[in-house]
Amino acid sequence: MSVRHAPQHRQRGIAVITALLLTTLAITIVSSLFWQQQVQVRSIENQRLQLQKQWILRGALDWASLILREDAKHSSIDDLDEPWAVPLAETRLDQYVENGRADDNIADVTLSGSISDAQARYNLTNLCVNGTVNPAEVAAFGRLLDNAKLNPALAQATADMMAAAQKLPAANAANSGSQPVSQPMNFTQIDDLLAVPGFSPEMFGKLKNFVIFLPRATPVNVNTASVEVLAARIGTLTISDATSLVANRNTASFRDLVDFMQRFHGKPFTVSDSDASVATHYFLVNGKVRMSRAGLDMQALIERNGVSTKIIWIREY
Repeated sequence: MSVRHAPQHRQRGIAVITALLLTTLAITIVSSLFWQQQVQVRSIENQRLQLQKQWILRGALDWASLILREDAKHSSIDDLDEPWAVPLAETRLDQYVENGRADDNIADVTLSGSISDAQARYNLTNLCVNGTVNPAEVAAFGRLLDNAKLNPALAQATADMMAAAQKLPAANAANSGSQPVSQPMNFTQIDDLLAVPGFSPEMFGKLKNFVIFLPRATPVNVNTASVEVLAARIGTLTISDATSLVANRNTASFRDLVDFMQRFHGKPFTVSDSDASVATHYFLVNGKVRMSRAGLDMQALIERNGVSTKIIWIREY
């Protein structure tokens, strides 16, 4: 009897194992589908958050432009006591809504930012215009490097590389039949300084808050410039002299360049309109938004002419 029923027991065992294998396979397939769906949902959610952060920062940028336009209507000088110079501390966007209704994530959305005077920095574009190096500007940049405890010789190296980048396109056009010449990149942002032999990331970190590349040559705003930049821009001033002038403007901003020169009670000096000013045309806007688990930082350069503004560039990081 037992021998006769053995094949049936084996068949039942095979059927059970087959059923378990099929169940395992089905569970694996379903789990894989759920996992893929979860990845897609998370990807869509991340894209949504990214777009929302970008729109919030764009709104903040529009607001900054409005502040700068209103400032131009009421003031002919720019100093650090004006509304645009007041930073926005990290603020919860409690009124933020999504799809017309509020949710529990509103309290997690924060925005912070600031507007700074781009002409408070030394404009590296001054070094070389249309392939022609300006020796006076090279000397000014050299003084700034020295004030920052860096090698002043890098000023000439930077100007030479900028001149080479600006001249080569015309030279290549004239010699279009000859072998192409290796062309240095044209400098458009301060990170490009790292292409100059002798600059290191550590040196760049010391200098980056003192310099900028603007679309055209500009003077330094003496109402907003740092001690290091003032002493570099006006060669007859020492760091001590510049410190005294900065302390003086904290009491009352300079009304014009004549006022600026007369406020200094040390040795007399002169400064031209091309070197210094009390007004600004270029501003840097920095913004930071935090939403749920994600964040986004932005920096933009705004040009202001009269009561009109224009965004020159926007960088996200």
